[in-house]
Amino acid sequence: MKRVVITGIGVVSPIGTGESFWENVKKGTNGIDFIKSFDTSDFSVKIAAEVKDFDPTDYMEKKESKRMDRYSQFALAAADIAVKDSGLNIEKVDHDRFGCIVGSAVGGIHTIETEHAKLLSKGPSKVSTFFIPMMLSNMASGLIAIKYSAKAVNISTVTACATGANAIGESFKRIQEGSCHVMIAGGSEAAITPCSIAGFTALTTLSTTRDINRASIPFDKERHGFVMGEGAGVMVLEDYDHAVKRGARIYAEIVGYGATCDAYHMTSPDPSSEGAAKSMLNAIKDAGIETKDITYINAHGTSTLYNDKFETQAIKKIFKEDAKNLLVSSTKSMTGHLLGAAGAVEAIICAKAVEDSFIPATINHRETDPELDLNYVPNVGISKEFDYALSNAFGFGGHNSSLVIKKFKE
Repeated sequence: MKRVVITGIGVVSPIGTGESFWENVKKGTNGIDFIKSFDTSDFSVKIAAEVKDFDPTDYMEKKESKRMDRYSQFALAAADIAVKDSGLNIEKVDHDRFGCIVGSAVGGIHTIETEHAKLLSKGPSKVSTFFIPMMLSNMASGLIAIKYSAKAVNISTVTACATGANAIGESFKRIQEGSCHVMIAGGSEAAITPCSIAGFTALTTLSTTRDINRASIPFDKERHGFVMGEGAGVMVLEDYDHAVKRGARIYAEIVGYGATCDAYHMTSPDPSSEGAAKSMLNAIKDAGIETKDITYINAHGTSTLYNDKFETQAIKKIFKEDAKNLLVSSTKSMTGHLLGAAGAVEAIICAKAVEDSFIPATINHRETDPELDLNYVPNVGISKEFDYALSNAFGFGGHNSSLVIKKFKE
């Protein structure tokens, strides 16, 4: 089995794009604010975690950007940052062993809403020629593959909020088994739109507070719903020998992947927490380590009543006595919930955490729910040398995905 290393990372997020992202994670920056992209006068939800000052033409031609939904623009931008960061010479890569798996939970909802409005107001002849390719949830992965001539596997995972983590996990397996040398992997989302916010509000899953510092508060006893975020996270993954041969910088190593299904309910996690627990345990077993080897868990931690309760329950179920020694935080307290991009962005956080020996905080934490009794790293991050991090991502439909990320050592 091949070793799989992370040689490039790219993030577009509510708390920074590119290099500023990790620095803002360490500072505990809050990316949540009042929605600026549309009028929320008729909405009970007023806040979200929007990407600020994003100009797609910093990463692509203007004409090209106009043929993409916002989620695809984010994905291409994150891929551009990641590939440049990796130092990969695209012309020298074996393109038949170079793949791409980048997913989105919602896909091109900006385009769908815009073109539907045109249909209703101006008639079918005014719908854009590019409507269909712009709205497809596989198009970000396809466009990235086209840009970099990645001619091996090209798949778009669509597993709700587990999407980005599944994309990285499936890419990891392609390299581990030897079918690919290089993979571009991650997730992207841009679902802060009127219809999307209205839909999630109807599900009663979103926070309706107007206090941006008490909105996304995972594990807090006053938590009351998640905050919609947007952005993208993309990694360049490589076969270790391939990376070493070209003298690449290595951030961290991916060593384990677990994926399960609750098979329980469309939107609610299984109260038994069996699926989430097995996902974590499978990832740990895949890594060839024991539960006691994990120091940090970047939790799915959505700030909803059930997710935080059942995820804590799942952690305790498999870590048993070792659970009291874990450091568990939710960086959704800073970024909001990036849906299909969340698992990818949070896996990147884990890679930077093991590299930089720093465990991010759960910010804006006031009082832990009495039912929840782990160390959630409240408000202030911790400088700590450690070897293994676990990243969790769970999604509507019962999708569970976990990744084990290891500090890189020769």
